Amino acid sequence: MRVITSTAQTESTDRIRSATFRQRVVSADDAVKFIHPGDTVAISGFASAGTPKDSIVALAGRIGQIRSTGTDFTINLLTGASVSSDTERLLSEVDGIALRMPYQSEPTARGRINSGTMDYVDIHLSHVAQQVWLGYYGKVDIAIVEVSGITESGELIPAASVGNNKTWLDVAEKVILEVNSAIPSHLEGMHDIYYGTALPPDRKPIEIAKADDRIGQPTFRVDPDKVVAVIRTQTPDAGSPVAAPDAVSQAIADHVLDFFAHEVRAGRLPADSLLPLQAGIGNVANAVLSGLDHGGYRGLSCYTEVIQDGMLHLIKEGIVTHASTTALALTDAGFRDLEANIDFYHDRIILRPQEISNHPEVVRRLGIIAMNGMLEADIYGNVNSTHVMGTKIMNGIGGSGDFARNGFVSMFLSPSTARGGAISAIVPMVPHVDHTEHDVQVIVTEYGLADLRSLSPRKRARVIIDKCAHPDYRPALDDYFLRAQAATGSGQTPHLLGETFAFHQRYLATGSMK
Repeated sequence: MRVITSTAQTESTDRIRSATFRQRVVSADDAVKFIHPGDTVAISGFASAGTPKDSIVALAGRIGQIRSTGTDFTINLLTGASVSSDTERLLSEVDGIALRMPYQSEPTARGRINSGTMDYVDIHLSHVAQQVWLGYYGKVDIAIVEVSGITESGELIPAASVGNNKTWLDVAEKVILEVNSAIPSHLEGMHDIYYGTALPPDRKPIEIAKADDRIGQPTFRVDPDKVVAVIRTQTPDAGSPVAAPDAVSQAIADHVLDFFAHEVRAGRLPADSLLPLQAGIGNVANAVLSGLDHGGYRGLSCYTEVIQDGMLHLIKEGIVTHASTTALALTDAGFRDLEANIDFYHDRIILRPQEISNHPEVVRRLGIIAMNGMLEADIYGNVNSTHVMGTKIMNGIGGSGDFARNGFVSMFLSPSTARGGAISAIVPMVPHVDHTEHDVQVIVTEYGLADLRSLSPRKRARVIIDKCAHPDYRPALDDYFLRAQAATGSGQTPHLLGETFAFHQRYLATGSMK
């Protein structure tokens, strides 16, 4: 955990500049007394950044204490995406979550979901705000939102993520604000909070034509009558660890960079600046970004959900001129870099609500190059990014579908195997489909890149097996595909229905797909 500087400590009394809100400062323990069993609670946070700190600890303690008396106490938990691992762990350990939406990444919560004791709704991140506005999840009883400060007029200065906070503040019946003085005060002004969204039939175009276009204001609005409590905290965001690129992730990155060069030569991408980049979170995505450091590119832009350390490096080196995001998913070292160079990054990074960062209209207009991870793909290009063995949720679809379906180029990246080679990432047929063959244009593993554009299903199968499958699994995949083609009535997309999931069944029976 990062050290809280003396500057942050001395600034804490200055962060609440509104006399109205200073009068509502209470302890976290007192604040969470406004939360009751059965409430729907919407909290800030996206990829661990901007998650409430003290209030979550207090809420978990309150739930645990009440449950110890034999009284049931669960909440429905809505977030931006994943939140800090402590948040989900603490609330899950006391069995405090009845329903979770829209994304999770913590093992305790995942175990509850897969055991059937916690309901989980996995949806596209761009859909969350609309669905909540339309009441799909009932009323939002209370929102807990981390901010870095409150202005004299009562507007809220956002923290290191925006996520769905605008929506939570708009729709919640009650609001708890957690004012975090550990957030660098110079973050103020980096946000672009758009208040022009509407429900059909009253929608207007989202007027973003470049990644650095600003269309909103730097602060959130909130009805002061809804704010029931304000909490002071000085707890920094937990860093999002990212391992250094290994040989596999580096090989994947090299294939992606070769593809960019090919597309430039073909005249489909601008030579110096490509098109705006979107990269999912994780080691492979960070390796791709790191590889851009050696590609000779200048003037790149990024329009994505999260910024990782690799993006900060590209901005610092002048390779990326502007990056638009909804959250800063940085390591501890990345946070220190951000804080030390905040004046430099201030005008080069924009933080937006996720309904704008993931908006299909904007993704399509900008021509986003979408790069996302996957668990597995089948020989025809259908991708499973969420379910292990087709049944057990891993994390969730997140925003990958928002970018894959609407991007200029849709790429899915993965090592060719998992579990020490026991699981193949290329299978005859995926047992769970998150992205159909119609939304998947490019598949990449460490062994190669399969460009599926313009290819019929049979040709897709050939290039995926030859380019992406691990050599240990190619013979079995070849055998399956050849026999499927030869079968009577093989059709447009040949399959042996009695064997489509043989790889998965073999793993469940023996511990290996081989």
